[in-house]
Amino acid sequence: MFDLLIKNGLIVDGGGEPPFYGDIAVRDGIIVEVGEIAGDARQEIDASNLHVTPGFVDIHTHYDGQVTWSEELTPSSIHGVTTAVMGNCGVGFAPCRPQDKERLISLMEGVEDIPHPVLAEGLPWNWETFPEYLDSLSARKFDIDFAAQIPHGPLRVYVMGDRGANREPATSEDIKEMAALTSEAILSGALGFSTSRTLNHQTADGQPTPTLTAELDEMVGIAKGVQEAGSGVMQVVTDFKGSDDEFRILKEMVKQSHCPLSVSVAQHHRVTDGWRNILETIEEANKEGINLKAQVCGRPIGVLFGLELTNNPFSAHPSYQAIEHLTLEDKLKKLRNPVFKHKLLAETPQLENNPFLRQVHARYHDMYAIQEEPDYEPRPSASVAALAKKRGVHPLELCLEILTEEDGKGMIYYTFLNYGEGTLEPAKEMMEHPNTILGLGDGGAHCGSICDGSFTTHMLTHWVRDRSRGEKLSLPWVIKAHCRDTAYAVGLYDRGIIAPGYKADINVIDIQNMKLHKPEVHYDLPASGRRLMQFADGYVATIVSGQVIYSNGKPTGARPGKLIRGSQCGPPN
Repeated sequence: MFDLLIKNGLIVDGGGEPPFYGDIAVRDGIIVEVGEIAGDARQEIDASNLHVTPGFVDIHTHYDGQVTWSEELTPSSIHGVTTAVMGNCGVGFAPCRPQDKERLISLMEGVEDIPHPVLAEGLPWNWETFPEYLDSLSARKFDIDFAAQIPHGPLRVYVMGDRGANREPATSEDIKEMAALTSEAILSGALGFSTSRTLNHQTADGQPTPTLTAELDEMVGIAKGVQEAGSGVMQVVTDFKGSDDEFRILKEMVKQSHCPLSVSVAQHHRVTDGWRNILETIEEANKEGINLKAQVCGRPIGVLFGLELTNNPFSAHPSYQAIEHLTLEDKLKKLRNPVFKHKLLAETPQLENNPFLRQVHARYHDMYAIQEEPDYEPRPSASVAALAKKRGVHPLELCLEILTEEDGKGMIYYTFLNYGEGTLEPAKEMMEHPNTILGLGDGGAHCGSICDGSFTTHMLTHWVRDRSRGEKLSLPWVIKAHCRDTAYAVGLYDRGIIAPGYKADINVIDIQNMKLHKPEVHYDLPASGRRLMQFADGYVATIVSGQVIYSNGKPTGARPGKLIRGSQCGPPN
């Protein structure tokens, strides 16, 4: 008697091989047979005319807070993700001394756009050390599995206090303690270590992240702490400021730890071919035996603008600032008033102390209206700048029109990275590079500005099925990239493949009828906090450890997911 039997599916096994028809039998959360299977099961799924794939493994999320108050890791779990890795970009909530709680909340609020009231009300703070944080999560049940990394920001503040927050150089004793705590965290179950070295990451009050200027000896010292634990991965986000110093640090971290490191890479709109130089250097490092990978994605990295969201093109206009506290209904009344509208469009935005919005007002050609079925590779002729020119109006007038559509739920997609040439061809080249892995979805973060936890679904709808502006990607390639490759990249060798002995994390998918919906605003976080959500049709079943957690897009209430403690061994290749 099997627990679950999936019959007659077109299996894409995650290894990159052509699909084949067959059945999958599951017992005790493990795949036990694949092929033509006879036998009875407690539950059977007919997968005729459907594809069956491993569950997706998302290695770049920020559910560090959400896992403490919610049993569902949405939106990731509604897009076929069965394993999520959190603790990226050097931000999180452990280790943390009682007096530093507000400091870490401010850091997460600023870097990942998770509102202060949400974190202040939602976090139970029943931990101080990182092992205690993991213990608190181990007592809970979830829809999907997740793994944690120890983040550099909290670690630095925990060891150095104000000196760490103020980015003072670490002493040899500081480094020794940070290394020891990193080893302790990994030995207790952390998957690895993460850090941020980018100016784009700031606290809620505009201060750079504590880790921005951490020097070589600190970075290498912590990497040695990873090595002392015997395993672990490292993740870095940095600006690549045009010198070799950053690569020197990254290479030394890998050399000293003997562990893999991944770094975020995307196309910059001012230097549209800079990513090629970065990937060339990464390729050279791998030829030297240095396990260095770039995390890349197949979509523009963009911010959503809306009347309910963190920003929009009028956020620096005095007239809009005077009404931004109003309810959506009252905002609409004001914005549709001809006198107020004329005043708003005529005034000069206050951009002196807001470099982000200053950039926004110079780049209407990078803005696109979001439709019910979002187009994530829009043509330049569909930009706000192009449409406004065609109609003979100022781009801001068109922006206001878009934002006030759909009873104020209209949204504008501002593509600030990965779309500098108005095409995703560079993204395709990045994804297909031998030294890259798919990531950067940021599920659980950027609640009022970004909704990229749907990257997995987009890879199927756009890159496999619908793309018309260039070559597509094969289904076996995409499944391998989002399942086995991501799982193995972080040391999870027990999943990402459909074969006997592997964990029964599985998706049954109707790719032909799959549809990615427009992002929408929900107020379901602690303190009635706001977040962006995005739903999809086409997931007939998402299965974790042999249990169906979503059936035709609806949650079943099953909670087989849990905290993964450390790297996981699996069947031999």
